[in-house]
Amino acid sequence: MITLQQLRFLTALAGTLNFSRAAERAFVTQPTLSAGIKELEDRLGVALVERTRHSVLFTPIGLEIVERARDLLSRASEIESLASTHSNPETGKFTLGSIPTVGPYLVPAALPAIRQRFPDLGLYLREEMTESLIDGVSSGRLDMALIALPFDIANLEHVELFDDGYQLAIAKAGKNGSTRQARDSLFAGQSLMLLESGHCLQRHALAAFPDQDLSLDESFAATSLLTLVAMVSEGLGVTLLPELAIDGGLATHAQIDLVPLPDACPRTIALAWRKTSPHKQLFRAIARILTETRAAA
Repeated sequence: MITLQQLRFLTALAGTLNFSRAAERAFVTQPTLSAGIKELEDRLGVALVERTRHSVLFTPIGLEIVERARDLLSRASEIESLASTHSNPETGKFTLGSIPTVGPYLVPAALPAIRQRFPDLGLYLREEMTESLIDGVSSGRLDMALIALPFDIANLEHVELFDDGYQLAIAKAGKNGSTRQARDSLFAGQSLMLLESGHCLQRHALAAFPDQDLSLDESFAATSLLTLVAMVSEGLGVTLLPELAIDGGLATHAQIDLVPLPDACPRTIALAWRKTSPHKQLFRAIARILTETRAAA
């Protein structure tokens, strides 16, 4: 008989296209995940995945089954949540996913208020890329997710929390000129250092000034905002930093100057969950706390 665990393995692989990363996401070893998917294929009598030394490809029937597996997993999660909600809607364990440019700078500050309002609630934070978060919420692996808009969030329900603007980060004066010169040179086409393409912040930052010719330095792609700040501190370039991270202390001890950019198009931070989730009221309450936390910063 098909098991939910096998379906979880399959959707994890579909979300990563990599057996090692899928195993990490499913909290099992790679051999365990591979064996589970093979057992599923044997049970169904069809090949779901084409395995090569360098890539993972899903067969057409495999893609169709992945979509149905996500729906089944979502409904199974809702059954568990419904029972928990019936007994006590404000207790239990919930997993909040977040993009790395939001979670560390917002959730810790909001946790005291969340714990005070919901003392019996266990909230666990996972940092992932946006596409993985949306897949995780859709499949029931995550209960809710902090994401940045605009982004296609499929059929998830969401509430917008606040807008997050940008500031220009440059090395301290003496390393690459004055603040005004750095700002002017950015809009004259100077290369801009940003996070690697998997981060939605890269796309949002480039879209912050739709009327300007911003040139992305494709020879460099950081994996974190801390790396970006370190590179700028050494005078190796300039970057755009979200105000949420700045207010969260990202640049407190860095050797950089920050230039406000009030005319930049902000990204919008939102909290998303499944439309069918029985915990909507709880999630909306958490959303209000997150909004209030940001406003008080």
